[in-house]
Amino acid sequence: MGEKVVADGFAPSDRQRYRRKLQQCLAGLARLLAEKRFDRPRNLMGLEIELNLAGADGLPRMLNGPVLQKIASPDFQTELGMFNLEVNIAPHRLAGRVFDRLAEEVGTSLGYADRKAAELDAGVLMIGILPTLAQRDLVFENLSAADRYTLLNDQILAARGEDFTLDIHGVERLLCTSESIVPEAACTSVQLHLQVTPARFAAVWNAAQAVAGVQIALGANAPFVFGRELWRESRPPLFLQATDTRPPELQAQGVRPRTWFGERWVDSAYELFEENLRYFPALLPICDDEDPLLVLDEGRVPRLQELVLHNGTIYRWNRPVYGWVDGVPHLRVENRVLPAGPTVTDVIANAAFYYGLVRSLADDPRPVWKRMEFADAEANFDTACRYGIEAELRWPRQGRAGGVATLPAVRLVLDELLPLAAAGLDAWHVEPADRDFYLGVIEQRCLRRVNGASWQADTFHKALGDGLDREAALAATTRRYRELTLTGEPVHTWPVGTG
Repeated sequence: MGEKVVADGFAPSDRQRYRRKLQQCLAGLARLLAEKRFDRPRNLMGLEIELNLAGADGLPRMLNGPVLQKIASPDFQTELGMFNLEVNIAPHRLAGRVFDRLAEEVGTSLGYADRKAAELDAGVLMIGILPTLAQRDLVFENLSAADRYTLLNDQILAARGEDFTLDIHGVERLLCTSESIVPEAACTSVQLHLQVTPARFAAVWNAAQAVAGVQIALGANAPFVFGRELWRESRPPLFLQATDTRPPELQAQGVRPRTWFGERWVDSAYELFEENLRYFPALLPICDDEDPLLVLDEGRVPRLQELVLHNGTIYRWNRPVYGWVDGVPHLRVENRVLPAGPTVTDVIANAAFYYGLVRSLADDPRPVWKRMEFADAEANFDTACRYGIEAELRWPRQGRAGGVATLPAVRLVLDELLPLAAAGLDAWHVEPADRDFYLGVIEQRCLRRVNGASWQADTFHKALGDGLDREAALAATTRRYRELTLTGEPVHTWPVGTG
């Protein structure tokens, strides 16, 4: 079907049929929720990491097809750009020494992939945006060789009707245009999944939204785009603009972008899926033969393929996910906030902090989303992207007085959120040794005010001060970044400089 669609495009009747199928899927989801058909609580989490391929010179390598052939593992797959890979880690139960086990598995997988890439004079790098990527690298010719990427590119372009404008004001300004969505491929992230029951979904999703800005402040790792120093975490504005189906007139009318933080707290997972249908036209109106309501009438569970496909073309930073395993449906919150890297230890520390904090906030009898406006959570996300670990964030005051205060992100984390994360990990029955080690990494980042973005920017400026030109400084920063990631030591311990 995919090859035929790429060749022939979509007819108006395809979109009408797809819209009807989406409504049937939504009705099917409502029935599954009403009939309590979802999987029982199993405290399962999952992890995906998007990766870059770079050579010993620090420059990108357009080799994901050949590298994947060398790796020959179903755990690795393509991503949008030919310089991208993704690794998927099998689900784990949140308990015991789960984070040490994750660190070992991720380290083993990345080490193996790096050795295979080295056979083609490339290496695997975890970084939010590769500093040496140039505008000439992010062109249609470097789109991964898979029909689904070409189809997605064509449909987003058709919906927009004109080239994409990339305009980001930060430390410097980036202003350029693109004829394809390939600049999106510059953005490599970590996706944290948490399986939840329908009754718990809203609390977990709201908690994840509330802490998204904190996650970015601590984990920012993408200060450069096309050689320009922009925001400390430049992925969100770049991703938004590189996938924006709205021409300027629709933006001016307030039409929502497909890369979206959201606009309100929710009471159920259903609300988010319903919003996705109500606000966003289909990009890929490919219909499955399944009749979801008939499947339910027969006592079976539908896969809701159209709903799942449509959901995957709306890029919420915390995304609702409907899954289906062995005939049993489940719901997940997919946290898409964090950039990749810098090291395995940093990635796992970010995950431990997130899972612990979300557990505590979701369990709180006075939930944070009842004590702060959604607009504050959205503003925190934007502020953290701009300023990283130096951001000042809005957060509810402790005690009975109430209200919301603005305070440095590092003070908020050290004084209030780290203890909550520790309590949350205890509630998951994570071993104290895991809890203390990985939350200790977060604590040291705050005390030293160092994350991946600050290290990259400081090292780049030192290289400029040492007499290198801009391109050479970016390449030297990237090479040194890779050297230090291979030591495994977390980023807050890294010395600034290229040698």
